[in-house]
Amino acid sequence: MPYNEGMSSQPQPEISPLSVAIEAAQAGARILRRGFGQTQRISHKGLVDLVTEQDRRSEAAILRVITSHFPQHAILSEESGRQGAPSEHRWIVDPLDGTTNYAHGYPIFCVSVAYERAGQLEVGVIIDVLRRELFVGQRGHGVTLNGRPSTVSSAESLIESMLATGFPYDRERMKLALDQFAHMAYLTQALRRAGAAALSLAYVAVGRLDGFWEATISPWDCAAGALLIQEAGGTVTLLDGSPYQVDAHEIAASNGKIHGALIAEVRRASQH
Repeated sequence: MPYNEGMSSQPQPEISPLSVAIEAAQAGARILRRGFGQTQRISHKGLVDLVTEQDRRSEAAILRVITSHFPQHAILSEESGRQGAPSEHRWIVDPLDGTTNYAHGYPIFCVSVAYERAGQLEVGVIIDVLRRELFVGQRGHGVTLNGRPSTVSSAESLIESMLATGFPYDRERMKLALDQFAHMAYLTQALRRAGAAALSLAYVAVGRLDGFWEATISPWDCAAGALLIQEAGGTVTLLDGSPYQVDAHEIAASNGKIHGALIAEVRRASQH
């Protein structure tokens, strides 16, 4: 069932990183929902890298919630960059993942909020704004989708898997992404490119997708989703199989069972 604004996946202390992450993500989601389908004021960060007025409004609402509860915490957010003094506590925010979709009225986009302490992800919250789906993960407590426990899929081979990936804004890196896409399309049951990496990672966490990879990605796109997948029983690494790092710009994520094959084939495609 759809989540209701203000719902939490489980009872939490009045002020905890989890409850604040949910409150902040919901604040951003409300703004995006109200603005969807309206004429957008759009600016460009690059040739095809857009930012809308709603990106900034969502971000402002999310950051207000976080700073009102934890004013000393550091924040890394897509539109505003790094804020606050260095701290062992850091919030990683994407106020609108799927901006190009949103700007075109294409109804696939989300809000992503993660909390990291001493270099370790502790909380991940993603909201699929229009479907009103709330994905919540907390280290050591698993994952819920609208309050119901969820896990990764049971697919054991690439040919029975549905994977997803993303394409870079950098046109010079597009050929590599297309080579990988073409190679993996022949080896999998299905391959998708939704245009919202955080949402694709959330789908891996709840078993709708079996894996995801991307060679050019930002921390705010994957921090929350990476925590969700780990807590749902999946595997998250860099593309060479080494441990996932939040500030890296690549990711490979899966249900765990297909992970070796996934990274091996992506590597093979990259050598063409």
